[in-house]
Amino acid sequence: MLRQSLPQPPSPHQLFHIWFGLQFGRHLRIAVALALVLAIGCNGNSGQNQHVKQTPSADQQRLEPPRPNGERLVEYVRTQLSWGPRVPGTPAHDSCRRWLIAQLRASADTVFEQRFEVTVYGKRYACTNILARLFPSRMNRVLLCAHWDSRPTADEDPIRSNRSKPILGANDGASGVAVVLELVRLLRQQPPGDVGIDVALFDAEDMGAPSDETMFCLGSKQLVRDFPFPNRPRYGILFDLVGDQEAKFPIEYNSQTAAEPLVARLWNLGALYGGGHFVQQVGGSVVDDHLSLIEFGIPTANIIDIELVGNRAANQRRRYWHTLADDLRNISGETMSSVVRVVLALLYSETPFPL
Repeated sequence: MLRQSLPQPPSPHQLFHIWFGLQFGRHLRIAVALALVLAIGCNGNSGQNQHVKQTPSADQQRLEPPRPNGERLVEYVRTQLSWGPRVPGTPAHDSCRRWLIAQLRASADTVFEQRFEVTVYGKRYACTNILARLFPSRMNRVLLCAHWDSRPTADEDPIRSNRSKPILGANDGASGVAVVLELVRLLRQQPPGDVGIDVALFDAEDMGAPSDETMFCLGSKQLVRDFPFPNRPRYGILFDLVGDQEAKFPIEYNSQTAAEPLVARLWNLGALYGGGHFVQQVGGSVVDDHLSLIEFGIPTANIIDIELVGNRAANQRRRYWHTLADDLRNISGETMSSVVRVVLALLYSETPFPL
């Protein structure tokens, strides 16, 4: 630490010059202010007073992101849960699919489906990735994504008889979708400079048995196998398990490795706008939809409450991953709003493409 020296008192001669300077400066400031008033108040051509209204430039508007609505975010989750578990091949899955398409059509320029079939442990499922584009003429694009299906088995439930039942997936699925829907709504209301937006809501993310990686993330694997967008986004952001009341989002290891500049920007903004949920440390790795995107060449950051995976949370309430307790009781509009704010802060910044 540098030592600071104490100032010496001025001499009488110095005091006179200080006083004189202050008086002169005061009169000079008054004269300048009067000249400015006269210049603004007079019109040199007509001699009439003219009121000049100043409006913010497009750049200034872009730097002020719109505000998310926490109640709307919770309602997005509630609606997805209203039909029951969204397992492929069920009426609830089909009802939710139609609703999601309608929500995206209200804001996106184009909405389309990527239909595909998967065989999981001998059973065939009809699945759908739900895709959308905003500002399609813009070449520099960002992919916002989440999975919209819910798990067919509550294999982590503490009650053995529940383990063959499907889960609602309020946090594991619906919260990420809610964040994407709110982002799309706000981005349509106030377009973010020259940023184009692609949306992917993945199906069949959560079909696999424990420890069987091959049967997870089937929707994102299908997306990159038959890539449906005209050009590749500069980067992606995946939202998974982003709704818990006490969520913590450490840096996911694979995201850090593949998209370090993006992760650095997001988590720095998280420190400013993330409500204390973004943790500036690596929290391990997870098998999730971002891996397919990264392998395809789209650097992707996964915002995920990774402590929930495997039910490792110190708080007993938070041990509901892959159980029937993954319901609306755990969901916070404030948490989801904080995630939306962080992403908007990046997209509306002067440098929205750190990669």
